[in-house]
Amino acid sequence: MTAPTAASTAGPTAERATEGRAERTADPRAWRPTRRRIAESLFAALAPIAACGVALGGLTTWVGSGSAGSPARIAVADGRVFLPYGDVRDTAAFFRITNSGGADDRLLKVTSSAVAGDMTLSRHRMTSGNAASAQTVDSARVPADGGLAMSPYGLDVTLRAEPEWQTGTYVPFTLHFERGGRIDVQAMVVRPGEID
Repeated sequence: MTAPTAASTAGPTAERATEGRAERTADPRAWRPTRRRIAESLFAALAPIAACGVALGGLTTWVGSGSAGSPARIAVADGRVFLPYGDVRDTAAFFRITNSGGADDRLLKVTSSAVAGDMTLSRHRMTSGNAASAQTVDSARVPADGGLAMSPYGLDVTLRAEPEWQTGTYVPFTLHFERGGRIDVQAMVVRPGEID
């Protein structure tokens, strides 16, 4: 007969405990808190925290400068339409647009119930040899805390005048903005030399 061992005399519970300790120490993949692992874990946690800090600092600067939460505030004034000469019906309309808000806006289009036909936004430029060229544009930027002054030498609204228009007639227009919505305004018919 063989002599009983300490594990066999202690019973099945002692055997399981002894086997469990042997398995835990034998597993090389077991996580152990080493300096390197702790440093890597801290770095992984600090990267998103640092990114949030930078974003928060940028937002704080933006709010402090007064730009946050200040939408575009558009006002339209000084509407003028040129009275065309002779049988020519093509003409242009001009408006002075101001934006007292903290965000840019865009003039998308201009419409009028008193104008038959299409109206387009056009930009006029002088080319070499004192010739002018016009280019249709889709929209026009109205900068924050600034404005847009339409003129015969820059941006205007091209349209066909109605035969009954005379100097002093008021024509209704609606200016459509990206953020500011629709603004209704009256433009006075003037002779081309009477605009600033």
